[in-house]
Amino acid sequence: MALGLFVTGTDTGVGKTRIGAALAAQCAARGLRVRARKPVESGCATRDNALLPADAEALRRAAGAREPLDTVCPYPFAAPLSPPRAAALAGRRLQLAQLVGACTVKLSANDFLLVEGAGGFLSPLADDALNADLAVALGLAVLLVGDDRLGAVHQVLATAEAVERRGLRLAGVILNAVREPPDPRLENVPAIAAHIDAPLLSLPYQPAAGAALSEAWVARVLSRCT
Repeated sequence: MALGLFVTGTDTGVGKTRIGAALAAQCAARGLRVRARKPVESGCATRDNALLPADAEALRRAAGAREPLDTVCPYPFAAPLSPPRAAALAGRRLQLAQLVGACTVKLSANDFLLVEGAGGFLSPLADDALNADLAVALGLAVLLVGDDRLGAVHQVLATAEAVERRGLRLAGVILNAVREPPDPRLENVPAIAAHIDAPLLSLPYQPAAGAALSEAWVARVLSRCT
């Protein structure tokens, strides 16, 4: 198993990039050379007649901006749809082998490969693949991000089971309050913790702030990535 993480979600819009960028910054602060990859991104805006993958750029900057943006994300698309559909509307086809190639990095000592998918773990990522297939092809441990809301317990546990059924290690889980402060009566954290064997972190609703990841939690996650 490579030294690195595949960042995925229970759904789209759960804050994967916010988490991934915070993790990249913490890894860099620990002396790791973060090799960030978001191989495909849809819903990209146009700037200076070129598509700008904003999520990939956030990851690139958090990792230290050592690599060009088109290395971090070689497949940007304009339509805010699943990557294979966005690619089709652009007159292109997207295959798993292309995405694997974009993420294949010769890792040196202190290198850390951080790959972010698109959408949920079982969402389409290419014509012939789901996000799950890319994680399997890369052999990376998985960091799962979910929205801390009603229904989170089912979504997290179902996705965690899908991760483990594919022989991948669940390195950590984050419950990220995306849209509003969660109802305190939910008690999602203890309900999930009772059924998973992975470091679990709950992040409060902070729409204008970066993710504050506990150093102890990050250390536990990294220990599960080798």
